[in-house]
Parts: sequence; structure tokens; C-alpha cells
Amino acid sequence: MIIDTHCHMYNSEYDDAEKIIELCKKNNIYIILNGTDKNSNLEVLELSKKYDNVFAAIGYEYSNAGKITDLDLELLENQIKNNNVVAIGEIGLDYYWTKDNKIQQKDLFNKQLNIAKKYNLPVIVHSRDAVQDVYDILKNKNLTGSIHCYSGSIEMAKEFIKIGYFIGIDGPITFKNNKKQRQLVKEININNILIETDSPYLSPEPKRGEKNTPLNIKYVIKEIASNLDKSEDEITDITTKNALNLFDLSI
Repeated sequence: MIIDTHCHMYNSEYDDAEKIIELCKKNNIYIILNGTDKNSNLEVLELSKKYDNVFAAIGYEYSNAGKITDLDLELLENQIKNNNVVAIGEIGLDYYWTKDNKIQQKDLFNKQLNIAKKYNLPVIVHSRDAVQDVYDILKNKNLTGSIHCYSGSIEMAKEFIKIGYFIGIDGPITFKNNKKQRQLVKEININNILIETDSPYLSPEPKRGEKNTPLNIKYVIKEIASNLDKSEDEITDITTKNALNLFDLSI
């Protein structure tokens, strides 16, 4: 059993999403679908009801900053009462595209973290060019979760781990010039790592240039195993246990 802890495998992103989900099931791959807005959250909930290898994580990502109303947050609260929802996510901060709305991004992030705390759910966190602000907010919340598609320093990864977060590793670890992330997995304990694809994005070698799917998670496992001098089965077993424990999955 393999668990892809972060992907966007739904119909608005693919022509054949459900066919791929069925292929994942045949290959014993379980997936946590992450919503990012009202529409994708609904897709995630529907697919998690339909397929027993799909779990739901729902939330409003940074691009919704300044647009989400109190009614939208009430809707989110009602939706997470669904038994298939295992996390609040994808949520977080992104200063790569714009720094002009930092206050609104932080406000939306904080409100959703408070909802996660209210319902005792882990969070799946997006952080791009905003690692210090993300850390400063999370360290005071007493929550747990994953730092999705981690691209920060080894030192900051260790700080996130100290406050209860797992480090999400994706396809970029397979890129030839990504020595930084390969060093990262050597310096943090495998018990603190989750594997993910971020499908349809971040396709690993040798699939770069193609639309990513959870079926490609085997390349992430292979690269981590190679760097840690462990078997692929061992990496799969450990990261699966990490995901089962963090998200309290019933499989």
C-alpha cells in the first residue's frame, strides 16, 4: 500500500480523472485529494464518497485571500463534518506571485488553522517564498500536519519537525540538479517524511513534461530509497505508516 498525501486528481484538472483513480486502486495506491477553492472542494468530497481509495482534504488556498467570506468559512466547517475529510488543506502562504496581500493571506490562513484546531484535524500547508511567516504562525497553533512540497532549508525543516509537522517530498527530488532536496532526506529522519505527487504538477523524472498522476509516486519512492540506501519497500512501509498515523486513516 502506498499513500500519495497530496494531489489534485479531479475532473477539473483531468479529462480522465476517475479512470486514473481506478488504476490507482488496482495498484494499491491511496490518495489524499486536496481542494483549493469552493469548486474543487466539492469535487474532492464527491470523489471521496465514490472511491474507497480516496480521502478528502479541503480548504481555501492563498489565491482566495480577500475573497473568502464568513459564510464561506461556515460552509467549510459544515463540509469537514463529512467522515471522509481527514485534513484541512491546501492552505498557506505564497509570496512568489504577489506580496501585496500578505495581511489578507495571513488572515485566511489563521482562520482555517483555527477551524482545524476546533475539529482536531491536521493541516496540509503550502509555503512558497513565505517560510518564516508560515513557521511563525504555525508554532503558536499547537497543530500538526504536513509542509507540502517542501523546498526550504534543512534547518527550517528541522524546526517544522520540532513543532509537529511532516515534510512532504515530491517529484522534484528526482531532478538532476536538485541536490538540496536529496541532502534534506539524508539529514531528517525518514519517520518525518511523507510522499506526495502534487498531481497534475511536478512530474518526476522520467515523466517531466507530462501531466503528473499518483501512479508516478513510485519514482519519488525510488529516489528516496536510493539516497538513504534502503529498499523501496522499506521507504513505502515507513512513509505509509507516517501518513496513516498523521491523518488517522482507516484502511
